[in-house]
Amino acid sequence: MPIAGAHILVYPFLTSGHIIPLLDLTHRLITRGLNVTVVITPNNSSLLDPLISSHPSSSLQTLILPTPSWSATSSNRLISMMRGLRELHYPALRTWFRSHPSPPVAILSDFFLGWTQQLASEVGVPRVVFSPSGALALSVSYALWTDLPKSEDPNNQNFQLSFPKIPNCPTYPWFQISRFYRECKEGDPDWELYRSCFLEDKASWGVVLNTATEVERDYIDHMKKDAGHDRVWAVGPMLPPDDDLEGSTSRGGSAAVPSHEVLKWLDSHQDKSVVYVCFGSRQVLNSKQTEVLAAGLEKSGVNFIWCVRERNERNAGYEYGDLPDGYADRVDGRGYFIKGWAPQVAILRHRATGAFLTHCGWNSTLEGISAGVVMLTWPMSADQFTNAQLLVNELGVGIRVGENVENIPESTKLAQLFAESVDETGPQRSKAKELKEAVMKAVSKGGSSDRDLDAFVKSINELES
Repeated sequence: MPIAGAHILVYPFLTSGHIIPLLDLTHRLITRGLNVTVVITPNNSSLLDPLISSHPSSSLQTLILPTPSWSATSSNRLISMMRGLRELHYPALRTWFRSHPSPPVAILSDFFLGWTQQLASEVGVPRVVFSPSGALALSVSYALWTDLPKSEDPNNQNFQLSFPKIPNCPTYPWFQISRFYRECKEGDPDWELYRSCFLEDKASWGVVLNTATEVERDYIDHMKKDAGHDRVWAVGPMLPPDDDLEGSTSRGGSAAVPSHEVLKWLDSHQDKSVVYVCFGSRQVLNSKQTEVLAAGLEKSGVNFIWCVRERNERNAGYEYGDLPDGYADRVDGRGYFIKGWAPQVAILRHRATGAFLTHCGWNSTLEGISAGVVMLTWPMSADQFTNAQLLVNELGVGIRVGENVENIPESTKLAQLFAESVDETGPQRSKAKELKEAVMKAVSKGGSSDRDLDAFVKSINELES
């Protein structure tokens, strides 16, 4: 049994892609002896259920704070969430800290909660950033909001913006730079709030990254050099163990289809023969993207699982592409459709899955890497372009497919890429296998991520003494 350790406050940002990996980390912190209080809002509290059932109340407490109103203080929903959380939760947390008989010795909070750095200073504890993104993506964000580089021609969406201070001098066309950075003007309250968030992150005591040294060694080293200290811990990937079938099928919520049904469908197919298609929990494909993707899958002849987003209130403001009439009948037997949340980790880990067409969100990226599948990259926004470049250009496990609406492939070319992705002789296949083995070793006992996690826990416990 681990020795009872220090008390730490864990505060995730309120979207599933940020909550889930931080809760995975919380589980590991508790098993290493830390006592944790998790901040959560009522509408997300069900995501804590697996954690609560696994740990005694003496080790895990929940602090349920009200959900802010996303009022029209900004046209940008993310900024509204950031501002609303600060205005409502800052005073509540300050009061909670000062009245708690045994308050936390540190705050571990998501990188969109930069204001918790100020809170931590006020209550006299260090703040540690949790990054659900990788080291390269975070390095780019830090450089962007610190150095404020400009485009020589803002009307040229293909203007190449480089980051010479970052290893390998990553370069991106202007359209791949943060939309908020490109479109919002310096001095605007929203712009200043977003920038201050990342500057406060940089000023924090330390950072925990959901990545592994074997995936992003150069960028982890860069972050330590840039910070001027070694309190940068790479502890990922944050995923259920390979032998945790229940965890891999229920991660993040209840699947839209019974997990055993989709796994039974996969059982009937040959090893590495299925392409899994999913663009995350929030991304909506427009009519052109849907049309090309459907035609490419049909022409390719490959077996596939397609996680299709359904129309709902959250995506009502977007152009939405429907599947062509009669499409499901035409691909019957080799196409399997999931409308809603999919048991993604379980699907990717199945022996029959050989490739993953992804928007390159970091959670999906790590899940694909850990499963050893070939990654077909079609990034849409945010850090996804950075992640796609890492997969294709540096790690060698990815095949570039498209880029949002700026680069939509022809269906014939897409069909060819699908066929190549499940070809056992493709160069990405062997690279994917090697990277999976390296990542699995990293999270195993004595691996790089395991050692970094131990070092982080040790640093937190030393704060108490």
